[in-house]
Amino acid sequence: MSKVHLRIGSFPYDHTKALFDGSVTVDGVGSTTMSTAPVLTEIFERILSGKDVDVSELGLTFFLRALDQGLPLVGIPAFPVRLFRHSAVFVNTGSGITGPADLAGKTIGEFGVYGQDPGVWIKGILADEHGFRPERSRWVVGGLETPLPAGFEFTTHPHPDNVEVSFAPPGRTLSDMLDRGEIDALFTSNVPQPFLDGSPNVSRLFPDYVPVERDYYRRTGNFPMSHLVVARKELLDANPGLGRAVYTAFDNAKEAGAERYRKSRRLYQAPVMLPWANALMEENDRLFGDDWWPYGVSANLTTLDTFLRYHHEQGLSARRWTVEEIISPDLLDT
Repeated sequence: MSKVHLRIGSFPYDHTKALFDGSVTVDGVGSTTMSTAPVLTEIFERILSGKDVDVSELGLTFFLRALDQGLPLVGIPAFPVRLFRHSAVFVNTGSGITGPADLAGKTIGEFGVYGQDPGVWIKGILADEHGFRPERSRWVVGGLETPLPAGFEFTTHPHPDNVEVSFAPPGRTLSDMLDRGEIDALFTSNVPQPFLDGSPNVSRLFPDYVPVERDYYRRTGNFPMSHLVVARKELLDANPGLGRAVYTAFDNAKEAGAERYRKSRRLYQAPVMLPWANALMEENDRLFGDDWWPYGVSANLTTLDTFLRYHHEQGLSARRWTVEEIISPDLLDT
């Protein structure tokens, strides 16, 4: 393993910064090159197309679609992106949508593919808690702020036969269509620009979303993850111990990021340009405990299994995958 040159693709988050600046390294390898991209899906495309990277951050739905296609990838239980998703549903204020039940019969936009990672979570949560059924709505796939010609071509596009899915018209964006009322709602990974600009035409389905999301966590224990780390299976098979070394490096980088926040509590989070950040830390400690961003299988088993259930229920997986099948066997004890 000492001769392995490891190429890792990820985004430079707080919790991966130490990998990018070299203060955390992957033990036992000869060298490591970190790379990123302006758009996360460009990182995904590299690992799925076999270019440039050996280990990469990858959206969960893209990973499962790849496994359905037989791509030789294996999961490492580090989760670079996790966000609560009640806040990710936006509606046109003239659509008549005031609650989840009103989504039935409406036209809903979704970024890039039908069943993007946040969309899987949103549909699943709304189905579990509000009886939402995707087949009762019409779906439009497109780009959020930049037009997409026909969705992401580097992945598959499954959806059930009873769900109506179409692409946005050429040259059009979902943000603009929502603002104009051409779609009624939007399930999104990013906040649409019209909302940020203060458009009166766009609001959230759950305007006071923080209490809703905190209540959801208290009841379910789910802190939804969208991305995990994956590696090429043949690389891990040829280098015993490499998967654990990669996991440990990502975990150490995450801990380094968390420790910066912990130390800054003495300074009332003065290094962060965010008023009352210390109060947020204290409130989160009461809800999550000391590790508010856990890695490993045991701390995330229920949440991972929930996503796998949603993915299959929504017709996006050829079969119901299990956690044991998608995570490297060497890391199931984490």
